[in-house]
Amino acid sequence: MEYPQMKSIIEGLLFAAGDEGLDAKQIAAVLEQSANLVEDLLHDLQSDYRREQRGIQIMEIAGVFQMTTLPEHAVYFQKLAASPTRASLSQAALEVLSIIAYRQPITRVDVEEIRGVKSDRAIQTLVAKNLIKEVARADVIGRPILYGTTKLFLDYFGLKSLNELPNAEEFDSDSLLEEETRLLFEKLDAKQMTIDDVDGDEARSRAAAELDIQDNQ
Repeated sequence: MEYPQMKSIIEGLLFAAGDEGLDAKQIAAVLEQSANLVEDLLHDLQSDYRREQRGIQIMEIAGVFQMTTLPEHAVYFQKLAASPTRASLSQAALEVLSIIAYRQPITRVDVEEIRGVKSDRAIQTLVAKNLIKEVARADVIGRPILYGTTKLFLDYFGLKSLNELPNAEEFDSDSLLEEETRLLFEKLDAKQMTIDDVDGDEARSRAAAELDIQDNQ
């Protein structure tokens, strides 16, 4: 396998891994190459990104490599998060929110295992709307982010606490996600509102702060 092809594959693997990242041994196992070679390729990619002044970078934290945005661009992400939007939650976002609400704290990978599809975009949307946030890091390799709901989530759905979530435990496991989503949707539909209707200025301010924190990790 040629170097350019391996570098291209590594880029894709890091992108797919998201905030959990990958270490050199994990990438080497996928490529069936040595860890030393993979580390050299990763360092080449880091140099490529800096030389080409790309909008993302490859960071190494405790031996784990992950793609991140540039800290100096944080102000633009804050503007994006603060831009007005009247869009209601999509079905994908509502499914992800349901999983996190009922099963928090939970990692992105676990969310995707439950849904059976990638959920990066939906999670980013929910973080930007300040409905979910990072609550901790899982005590496993890579220290993946654990997500939970926010106070704004409770306000948004008219809940005093998570104990007031509609009960979905009586349903069998095959239909649990569908039932959780339906129950949360009914809560949302009953309020007939978008995220901007709930203390909009505070929501956008908090969302910008959340993105700033994530982009500087």
